[in-house]
Amino acid sequence: MGLFSMMKTFLPVQLVVGYVFVMSGLVVNLLMLCSCVIWPFSRHLYRKVNTHLAYAHWSQFTFLGQWWAGCEVIVYLKPEDFDKMGFEHTLAIMNHKYDIDWLMSWILCERWANLGNSKIYGKQVLKYVPLIGWAWYFTESIFLKRQWEHDKKVIQRDLKESTDYPDGYHITLLLLPEGTRFTEEKQRASLEVCRAKGYPELKHVLLPRPKGFVLSMHGLKGHFKAVLNCTVGFPTDGPAPIMMNIVNGKKLTAHFHMERIPLEEIPTETDEACAAWLRNVFKKKDDLYEGFLQKGYFPGPTVTVPRRPHDLLMFLFWLVLLGLPLFWYLGSIFMSGTFTQQAVVVLVVVLASAVVRLMISVTEIEKGSSYGKTAASSSLKKSD
Repeated sequence: MGLFSMMKTFLPVQLVVGYVFVMSGLVVNLLMLCSCVIWPFSRHLYRKVNTHLAYAHWSQFTFLGQWWAGCEVIVYLKPEDFDKMGFEHTLAIMNHKYDIDWLMSWILCERWANLGNSKIYGKQVLKYVPLIGWAWYFTESIFLKRQWEHDKKVIQRDLKESTDYPDGYHITLLLLPEGTRFTEEKQRASLEVCRAKGYPELKHVLLPRPKGFVLSMHGLKGHFKAVLNCTVGFPTDGPAPIMMNIVNGKKLTAHFHMERIPLEEIPTETDEACAAWLRNVFKKKDDLYEGFLQKGYFPGPTVTVPRRPHDLLMFLFWLVLLGLPLFWYLGSIFMSGTFTQQAVVVLVVVLASAVVRLMISVTEIEKGSSYGKTAASSSLKKSD
């Protein structure tokens, strides 16, 4: 292990990175709050401003993945679809098997210059998560309570807003139809539903929940061009795909299989036809992942999506802006400060390390939803 690689594992170094992330996030969130005065006069201008503000913070995640840990993303995509990436409104659906599959999708969004325009369908509680959740709120992600009558109105309203963006600003909406991250316990519950309903059994993905997808198809047709069906896998012989390994600078390689499906090819004559189409897609996704486990790669041609320096430069900007005052202050405290001041600094460092670890724990699978922990009969109701 080289000296630089070893330094990445040092707690003080990680705390500096965490400090830059937290403080820049607070600055960005404050600027987003101030930008709300623009909303009554020009929603397009508001969205332009917040797209760039979101990038100023979210790019630090992709910096960690691409430049700090040196992660690679192998993209399987037809060459004729490659040129469309980042240049059209897209709904992306993806399996949710890993702690950091979302980070790999963000890395691709960054490489296609579309990170600040990305949105999610997420649980209502996520918008209260400091920094990233607040930014999701200001950038108009879609937050759901998992109460259908409420969520139906939210999706219909928010999709209208998602189709009203200025020219040149292309939206990527990320929908995880499984509704939660994959675990063996949740997979067993999903399998019970498949057997009870007579659906094909799924081993590597969960049975998708179709209502939100079906409603989205009705709301996006005529406005969005395509659905991007994404399946992500990590080699089993590499480091575990968890955020802590990224923070420690361990290089991960993600395999990203992508299929562009024009919206007009998705049946919407009836809700059941659309739901059946989605289940069929996840069955193919399940088979695709089975092949990946056996061979270590997905079928089809690969394309190279080169890194851009933008997220690296953005991190260096924040490091200089926020780091120099910090280092000057700490130096003055330990050179000429009182014992009480020095003790307070040490206490703050200890608390900061706990906060950084808590933020990382949010990405862990064990923190996911309770899908699969309820009775089988309850699971049957949720699958409809």
